[in-house]
Amino acid sequence: MITAMIAIFVAGYVLIACEHPIKVNKATFALIMCALLWTIYAMMSGDSDGEVHEHVLYQLSDTCEILFFLIGAMTIVEIIDRYGGFNFITDHIKVKSKVHLMWALSALAFFMSAVLDNMTTTIIMVMMLRRLLSDKEERWLFAGVIVLAANSGGAWSPIGDVTTIMLWMANKVTTLKLITALIVPCIVSVVVPVLIASRWVKEGDIMTVEHREDTNRLAAEHPHLSRWILVSGVICLVFVPIFKTITGLPPFMGMLFSLGVMWLLTEIVIKYLKIDKKLGGRVSQCIRNIDMTTIMFFLGILMSVSALSQVGILSDVARMMNESIHEPYIITSSIGILSSVVDNVPLVSACIKMFSDPVTINAMDASYALFFTEDGLFWHLLTFTAGVGGSLLIIGSAAGVVAMGIEKIEFFWYLRRISFIALLGYLAGIATIWVEHVTIGI
Repeated sequence: MITAMIAIFVAGYVLIACEHPIKVNKATFALIMCALLWTIYAMMSGDSDGEVHEHVLYQLSDTCEILFFLIGAMTIVEIIDRYGGFNFITDHIKVKSKVHLMWALSALAFFMSAVLDNMTTTIIMVMMLRRLLSDKEERWLFAGVIVLAANSGGAWSPIGDVTTIMLWMANKVTTLKLITALIVPCIVSVVVPVLIASRWVKEGDIMTVEHREDTNRLAAEHPHLSRWILVSGVICLVFVPIFKTITGLPPFMGMLFSLGVMWLLTEIVIKYLKIDKKLGGRVSQCIRNIDMTTIMFFLGILMSVSALSQVGILSDVARMMNESIHEPYIITSSIGILSSVVDNVPLVSACIKMFSDPVTINAMDASYALFFTEDGLFWHLLTFTAGVGGSLLIIGSAAGVVAMGIEKIEFFWYLRRISFIALLGYLAGIATIWVEHVTIGI
């Protein structure tokens, strides 16, 4: 059973990577792969129908949290864009060159993702990018750099990424020590690839894209709305991690609440100002622009990985690494590279369970066990590698998949142009952690 599931996953992954050469949308193969993997599990696992059903629903619940979060974030960003909020920002961006623009956007994505999350940040930044650059290849290069910056920015904040939230809530890392240990390595992991990518930027003036007609009319007829909607939307997005911290509820619930608030605000504005419905200012109209193929791809790929997790493949990989390698730098670096292929959430979950097991910890020698205490070296390394490692492939992180969906970035283009510089930044960040640990004991 396991061999067949791995073979199907590899075949599906190859077909997804070949989306553009064969001209078939990647969501097609993700959904087929998902259904086949769960079918094999159901037919060969020996579980009763009721148990299989429960397992599917359990895994689906985690996947739907991400999907609802993504739908809510994309809708709020579309609302801001529809009312010209991003035009307001881009019209006030004053940079001397495209190289300066790349550095500015990378820095903005890096720090925004620490407050929001890497997926929401990437949606916002790529939508802004579409207003700033008209050349497709140039936008892809900038979008690739934004993905790197967003993933690295999410790794040093306890609320910046799903995996950092998991480790924080499991009391494996604390806020202050996590920031102290990882902010410099995360900065290094961005600076190195941006230094290289900035050399590929063509000289010339920034050729901005013409604004959409409906955006032009909305902004022209109600110019004060652009700034007001932008501020309201950003406040609603920033509120999501605050809501999660206060209530303990999953982030998607805060995102749905924020979407509801934006929906109510826009309905009040439309009614009060008597805005023409043909301008598309209602949320019910904005939501139609959401890229459902990206949503379907997320559903297929996440449920496919959940099937592998359900049969214990990912847990077995983590256990094998611990037993055969027994070196925190190599284990976590390998997990980071693996997270560019499969979802990092089940990998991190497997590590938390395994290295929280008293039997596993007691079997270690005392000096090695120190790596697995709260704020131990292993957990800081895992936080960095699981977050930043997803940048190595475009479908290795939620940020990458979102950028791929919005900009239609080709898998092999990203592999040729971005993956190598992402790897250099990844290794440089790990080396920085090693230097910090050896020299000052962080």
